[in-house]
Order: sequence, then structure tokens, then C-alpha cells
Amino acid sequence: MILYPAIDLKDGQCVRVLHGDLSTATVFNNSPADQARAWADGGFHWIHVVDLNGAVSGRAVNEAAVEQILSAVSIPVQLGGGIRTLADIERWIEAGVSRVILGTVAVTEPEIVRQAARAWPEQIAVSVDVRAGKVATQGWTESSDLDAVTVAKRFEDVGVSALIVTDIDRDGTVMGFNVDAFGAIADAVAIPVIAAGGLASVDDIVKLKARAGTPIHGAVLGRALYNGAITPAEALKVAA
Repeated sequence: MILYPAIDLKDGQCVRVLHGDLSTATVFNNSPADQARAWADGGFHWIHVVDLNGAVSGRAVNEAAVEQILSAVSIPVQLGGGIRTLADIERWIEAGVSRVILGTVAVTEPEIVRQAARAWPEQIAVSVDVRAGKVATQGWTESSDLDAVTVAKRFEDVGVSALIVTDIDRDGTVMGFNVDAFGAIADAVAIPVIAAGGLASVDDIVKLKARAGTPIHGAVLGRALYNGAITPAEALKVAA
């Protein structure tokens, strides 16, 4: 199982928020590049970066911070938040992003996702952010009437590399993964699932790995990693 330490960007800083609410931001590092180096030095093989301001505004806001991260580390970076057009996607792939994450357009303009997956095979991921069973958009500020499986099935067989499923109701709470919910989505679609939202301890990683059914491809590590509830070494050991 691949672990993805998260770097969420707000106003150029590395933060964690509760349920995606930017007003709840806690700053953990004023230098996202330094944080990226720390995660790379800790042994992680990927970094998960989200432009929180961009997700809400619908355009890139923390470009400078993302570029600093890309310059700071050699491990692959996946990036989401405010990426809405093919031009946006191309720009970030050319800048060195290994995987671009599309969320809002997966709901509102799914053809953009299909075109992107054809143009950049295995470099496009779909973010499915779920609140009370329905997929949220626009940086989680709006809700759709679609469930996660319905959205995910739109993109089977088009070359999407991963499905990043975030449990908004648990995001930032450190209350533990809803393993059954992630597993149900993994079993329903052919796209590899990355679980996000609520990870509290290494036990969550163990439970994800141990569940019957389609294996969960990966997990995003957020607040529990930042507050020291888990260390990179122990997380990577149980994920191996």
C-alpha cells in the first residue's frame, strides 16, 4: 500500500483544516518546501499536495509554493485544487507534477477528465470527496446529488490512474478511517482507490490492508502524521 503524506496549502503555508473549512486552518510549516523535504527524508515515495485556496476559487492560488515543492524533492508529487481545464493540467504536468487530481470537473465536466486521461495516460487521478454519502465540489463548498460510485464509474476504462476518495465527515478529525466505506467503493470500480479522511493511527492502515475484497491501493496521511500520533517509519513499516 502506497502512503501519501499530505501537504495542504493555504496562503502559501502548510496547514491542516477540519472538514475542509479553511477558517479552521492550523499552520504546521511556513515552508511547504521544507515540509516536502521532511516527508521525502522520512522515506515516503509520493507526496499529496492540495491547493486549498485554489479548490475554492477554481484557479491556482498557491503556484509559488507548489513550484517550490517540486524543486525541493525528487519523489513524485500528485496535485489537486483548482485545476479545471486542459491548459491547467498541461501546465502542471510540464512543471513536473507526476499526477494531476481532478475533482470538481469530474462532476461538472466529466469530458475534461476523459480527454485528460487520454492525453496523459496514468497521470490523471479523480478526487471523489464525499459528505453524507454525496459528492461535494468547489473545494467542498457545494454538494451534488451524486454518490461516489456513480461518479467513479464515469471514468472506468479511460486511463484514470487512481480514485482519491475523501471522507469529508471525518477529514481532519483523527477519528479513524471508515474502512467499510472505502472498501465498498474499491469493490465497485476497477480504478485503484486511495483512502483519505480521518486516519488516526497505524491501526487504520492495518485495517485497510486486512479487509477482504479488492485491495485499497493507498492512503493519505494528514493530521495524525503532523501531530505525531504516527511516525513515517511506523506507517511505512505496516504499509509495506
